[in-house]
Amino acid sequence: MNTELLAGMLKENRAGKGLREIANEIGGISFTTLSRIEKGKVPDVETFVKLCAWLKVPADTFIQRAHENITEVSNKQSIVAHLRAERELPKETINMLINVIDMAYKTK
Repeated sequence: MNTELLAGMLKENRAGKGLREIANEIGGISFTTLSRIEKGKVPDVETFVKLCAWLKVPADTFIQRAHENITEVSNKQSIVAHLRAERELPKETINMLINVIDMAYKTK
């Protein structure tokens, strides 16, 4: 499972909302579970299904197979998700890069 992509998409889609608020929005998931997922932990199946539904992406988006790269997310979503999962850059730098990516995709 591509936990980095899942963590990044969770961070991107919560758009500044707190984990408690998102946990309530999704339902049946604790904010501590969401926090662990954002840190790269693999969720249980039930949580994973709920997250996929909340993110509005198929489960295959995060499944990695030996010689395949299955994804149905856009390039922009993937780039932003990877940036959100980045741990070495400061949050301000990541946000600036995301703004640049947003502008680039708006001008295409």
